Amino acid sequence: MSAEAPIMGRSYDRPASLDNPRSPRRPRRGGFEMAAWVFMRVSGVALLILVLTHLTIMLMVSDGVHRINFAFVADRWTNPFWQIWDLIMLWLAMLHGGNGLRTVIADYSRKDSTRFWLTTVLVVAMVLIMAIGTYVIFSFDPNIKIS
Repeated sequence: MSAEAPIMGRSYDRPASLDNPRSPRRPRRGGFEMAAWVFMRVSGVALLILVLTHLTIMLMVSDGVHRINFAFVADRWTNPFWQIWDLIMLWLAMLHGGNGLRTVIADYSRKDSTRFWLTTVLVVAMVLIMAIGTYVIFSFDPNIKIS
């Protein structure tokens, strides 16, 4: 009998040795998962600021929710500042939520093919929603006549 744990196929698959179970593995630097982890923290703080400011302006300033109608949105989106503000909120929310869902898919899908197809559907949905949202924000016509 061997005193060491069996070695799987790759270095990152190998469990810590049974002789020394608290020994650290080789540290890994960078990579996509580290960037995704940092993005989640940064985008979470940015979204918190963006959304709380958005809610404050929409609900508490002036008449609050009673002033929100088509004319208010049309007037707001004539200003490039608010277009960019809403675009950043849309993109950060979609990327933040999509990254979180990608992590859930990676954690809970058992088969590689299931993980691949769920991630593919997620990415396609994210790209479509961000593209349609971007199109609506920048092609919005404030002069449309409501009949």
